[in-house]
Order: sequence, then C-alpha cells, then structure tokens
Amino acid sequence: MIGDQYQPQSRKYRVGQLAVLWDGQGAGYDFSHYADVPRAVSILQTATHAMFYRTQMDDRLGMYMYEPRRLGLPVLYDIYDPLFSVSAYETYANMTALDPSMKAHFLAEAPKYLGAMNLADIVTVSTPGMVDHTRAYTPRPVHFRRNFADRETLEAGATARAAAGNRAEGPFRVAFASGSQGHEVDFALIADDIAAFLAAAPDRRLMILGHFDPALLPAPLRDRVETHKFAEYDSYLETLAGADCAVMPLTDDAFNRCKSAVRVIDAAAVSVPSLVGTVGDMANMVRDGETGRVLAPGGSWAAALEDLARDRAAARAMGQAARADLETVWTARAALPVVEDAVIDWAKG
Repeated sequence: MIGDQYQPQSRKYRVGQLAVLWDGQGAGYDFSHYADVPRAVSILQTATHAMFYRTQMDDRLGMYMYEPRRLGLPVLYDIYDPLFSVSAYETYANMTALDPSMKAHFLAEAPKYLGAMNLADIVTVSTPGMVDHTRAYTPRPVHFRRNFADRETLEAGATARAAAGNRAEGPFRVAFASGSQGHEVDFALIADDIAAFLAAAPDRRLMILGHFDPALLPAPLRDRVETHKFAEYDSYLETLAGADCAVMPLTDDAFNRCKSAVRVIDAAAVSVPSLVGTVGDMANMVRDGETGRVLAPGGSWAAALEDLARDRAAARAMGQAARADLETVWTARAALPVVEDAVIDWAKG
C-alpha cells in the first residue's frame, strides 16, 4: 500500500488494520508513505497487488500508478471519508462551525481525490452508506471494509476498564467524544436533552473528550461539564472508561451518512454502552436495548439517559454486552460484517 497517514485514527483503521487482515490470509503486506518515493517505487517491484490509500492526483501519483500498470498488477483505492465529494462538503453541517476558508480548501481538494480514485480497478470505503455515496462518483466497483476492534484496542480497553473500577458509585457521567473540529453542530442536536437530564439530579456530569469549543455549550450545562483533551489512544480509553454511557448524535447530511462506528468501537472496548442515532453506520453496531440504545429521529435522548441512570446495573450490563459483541462480531475477520467477499476475492485474484 502507498498512502497518507494524515490522522492517527485513519492510520490505525485504514493502514495498520490491513496488515492484520492480510496476515490472516497468509499474505504479505508492505506500506510506504506517498512522499517516500524510493520506498514506494521499490515495494511495487515485488508486489502482486497495489493499493492506494487517501492519495491525491499529482505528479508522484502519476508515476506510482504507471508502475502497477506496467507490471500488470490489480489496483485498489481506499478512502475513509467522502473527501472526493463536492456535494457532501457543500451540505456538511459541521462546516458551519469552522472558518469558511476551511470549507473552501476541502472543496478545492475534492477533485484531486476523485481523480486518483477513478484510476483504480476497485474502490474500498469504510461503511455501506459510503458505498452508496461513492457509487455516484465512480463507475468502478465499490465495496466496504469496515473498521474493527484489533488486538491493540481490545487489550487497551480491558486495561482501561480494569483501572476505572466500579462505576456503581459517584456521579453518573455521560461522555461525548469529538475527534475533529465541528462536532459542536452534532452535539447541538441533543443539547437540550442533555441539559434536562443533568438538571434532574445534582450527581450527573457531562464529559467532553477532544475538540470542542466550550463557549458553544448552553449556559446551564457549563458548570456540569468535564473537558478532556485527546491524548494517546490508551489515555483516551482510560478517560472514556470513567463514563457510564457515551452519546453519539450526528446531523443528517450526506457526509455523516458515510460515517463509521469507530466511537462505538472505542466505547465498547471499555464496556461503555453507546447511545446513537440512525445516521451513519453506528446503529448497525448497536443492538437497541441490549448493547446500547438506538434513538430514531424525534426520540428522547433525555428519557434514554434517565433509564440508564435509574438502573446503573443495567447500564453496566449493556456495556459488558457491547464488549462481548466487539470480541465476537467486530474483530479481524476477512468476512461479513467486516469485509465484503468481493474485497477478499480481489486480494486472492
């Protein structure tokens, strides 16, 4: 694979996890950052398949793409978010919380990703929803390779869960994690419900992990909020393990319908149940009432939180069930629901 490693999350799920999958198939796997020209060209010489992750059209990509064509190698292009989609960015509500110049930048970059994607034989993306959106932009076959819980995640989650101890006592904590800027827009969807829930009892807290502008919180919430900056993954899980549940609202737009369930994976790793909406892939990883809650449009997040706060033993049981699902269903497997058969067929072809 030749690709970008822009964010730790994408490096983990789209680059590192491929090694886990291919090792399980008895296949070798080499990676080069796209800027390391000597290594990238070198690993192509002994490859049987070529993969490109999150690369853009430029002179280097033209050279890289020439080599697999010259050598007769099948070519796959993988991408995490719809970075190629002008329509997704134009309607992405999170952009309203950012400087307008950032949206202009992303729109200008989109055609570069699209051009690179359309040079491949097959395209893989992170969710079924993104498959649907991507197919509107390319005639190439498009399939999903979902993110999953690798051994590192499971081990770090178990360690963090053990260190957190028993959540039966102390304030009831609701976690909201934001891995990038702009998620204040998503939180605003449930801000009133969160405020009502916190106001109903003094021993309730909101934990905000990651990127968030506290000035955008409703005034009644601010004295009940604990803020935590994102650190290394293990430290992030240690903080998350101190929550009783995690909330994950998403605004309904084209970009978010492509979103993966990595936040559900994180919460399940530390036995914390997730409350999710129906936008994106998160609802596909949560069994409503068993491993968390799935809130349909118009559903009451306050009521769902109240149910968990009234019976913390049931909330803990949900978190334990979520962890069990993670260990049995959402781990490294070269089969559904993690990977479509067509992706494995491509690798074996």
